[in-house]
Order: sequence, then C-alpha cells, then structure tokens
Amino acid sequence: MSEITTHINLEKLNSFGIEAFGEYFVEINKINDLLQLIHHPTYTSNKKLILGGGSNMLFTGNFNGLVIKNNLKGIELISESENDVVVKAAAGEIWHDFVLWCIDKNYSGLENLSLIPGCVGASPMQNIGAYGVEIKDVFEELEAYTLINGGKKIFSKQECEFGYRESVFKRDLKDQYFIASVSFRLKKHGLVNTSYGAINTELELMKISKPSIKDVSQAVINIRQSKLPDPKVLGNAGSFFKNPEVSSSIYNTLKIKFTDLVGYTLPNGNYKLAAGWLIEQCGLKGFEMNGAAVHNKQALVLVNLNHCKGEDVYRLSEHIMRKVFEKFGVHLEREVNIIG
Repeated sequence: MSEITTHINLEKLNSFGIEAFGEYFVEINKINDLLQLIHHPTYTSNKKLILGGGSNMLFTGNFNGLVIKNNLKGIELISESENDVVVKAAAGEIWHDFVLWCIDKNYSGLENLSLIPGCVGASPMQNIGAYGVEIKDVFEELEAYTLINGGKKIFSKQECEFGYRESVFKRDLKDQYFIASVSFRLKKHGLVNTSYGAINTELELMKISKPSIKDVSQAVINIRQSKLPDPKVLGNAGSFFKNPEVSSSIYNTLKIKFTDLVGYTLPNGNYKLAAGWLIEQCGLKGFEMNGAAVHNKQALVLVNLNHCKGEDVYRLSEHIMRKVFEKFGVHLEREVNIIG
C-alpha cells in the first residue's frame, strides 16, 4: 500500500488551482493498494474524497478527511468484431490522451469529446458530453469497488442511470464506489459525427470536405482552444453550469420577450436553454469579483483570475444564479462539484 501522508496542498491537483489542504492523502497505483487501504485505521475513521484529474470540482475550504488519488493506468482491447471494438481504460488515464489513443487506432466514437479535461474515471460519473456526443452513446460497462468493503461490481449502462451531466454515481451512489476502469464500444471504420453545426463550420475553415475522425477531433480542439481557457494557464473547471431545461410554455413566453433566445427542443417536448447566453445577457461576461471572474470569451466558464479562494468562485456563482433568475425567471444549476 502507498504511504499515507498528511496536510497535502491540493492546489496542483484541482484545475481551478485553488489552494486547499487535505488532512490525509494517499495514491492508488493498483487495485491492491485500495484493497489494503480499506483496512487501514486512517481510512476507516475518516470521510473520503476520490480525486482523479480534479477538473470538475471546486474546493471552498480544506478537506478534513482522506483524499484518495486514483492513479490507475492502462488501456487494453477487450473484444473485436467486424464493425466494433470494446476498449477498456483504467480510471486514472488522462481522458484526452485516451481519446487520441483511440483515434490513432481509427476507433471512432470519442473524437467529439477531444480536449475535455480530467480522467477516464470521471467520464461516466458526469456523463460528459460535447458537440453532439455523450458518454452514454459509447459506454459499455465499468468496473468499480465499494468503499465499504472493497467488493467488486460491474455496472451496465442501465445501472449507471445516465442523465444530462449526471449518473447514479452523483445521486444514489454518491461517494460509495471507487471506479477502476471504464469500457467503451467504438466503431472500427472511422464513422464521423458532424451533426453539431460548429464542427461543420470549423471543418470548412480547415478546408476539409470529407473529414476523418482525426479531422473532427482537430476541429473540436480548435473550437475549444478558441473560446475555453487552458486550466494550466488560467484556473477553471470548464462549464460551471448546466444548460437549464424549461417547458415549452416557459420557452415560448421567454421567446416573445427575448426574441434572440438560444434554445433547442428535447425529445420530451421541453427546451434546453444556453446557460452561457443567459449569463451574457445579464451583462456578466468578463465580470470579476474578488479575483474570480466570468471568462471574457465564454460566459459559461468561471476562472481563477487572480489567486482567488474557492469561496470567491462560489460567491460569484451565487451572484450569477441570482441575476439570471431575476432577468429570466430561470434557475441555473451548478455542474461543478462543491467540496468543502
């Protein structure tokens, strides 16, 4: 088992770059490390936080418990048919590196999710999605271990109960499992998904009419780099808020008052609104509060502009939620997990 250390600064382990200390800290490099750790007194007597890439969390204070860093590595081909492959990636693999590995093998399905920060293990927890694709579209199964006694369980797609930027691991099973690996069913023949308009626009700029999955990936990378800050340069957690869902009657009422309202229909008849547009219409793009700010190119992203504290980012998010509700009567919901 890896050594348990104390009073670790987590600033470099969260993409916001927020200074926060973990009372205890341990790294899991192989599953046996976890199975041994479960019997350790420090483990049994403290609350626990599983940490992957630290890209979807905001520390609003120190964590008074045991921080468990998931460092599991490895990618392997599980099965192959004429059209499909099933690929398993360890939870500690960097997500974008795994996407590039699949593209190099010409396995399609993940290229629209290029350059999303974080690790593989967080992808099903959040049901991450971008540019017309969500994890649930390619998910096969995941392997996890209960934090109570280390019992192993394989979760199917149905058992994960995927929703918009959520899963059973953010609701009923929150803080109950350690995800070890995730398996994806991908296509072998490079089928591309360019249903999202921005991708087609970028491909036109790239002068590509018959894109490969590598071309689609590069288009997505170009788009993300043009409007989203690099966490290594400017601390952030990507999209801070979920795009809110409203009924058709609310949408139609808003559309009368705000004729350029951005939204699209859902299968259930409701509408999904663009949270970034709502925030921008409140005049908050570039707005700063105690070193925390709304990004000046993408209002959906909050940034650590000047060595702010987690509480400052949280207060800024509260201010944004209040202003959006005052103007539109729409409640925003945080996508980022609040720790502290």
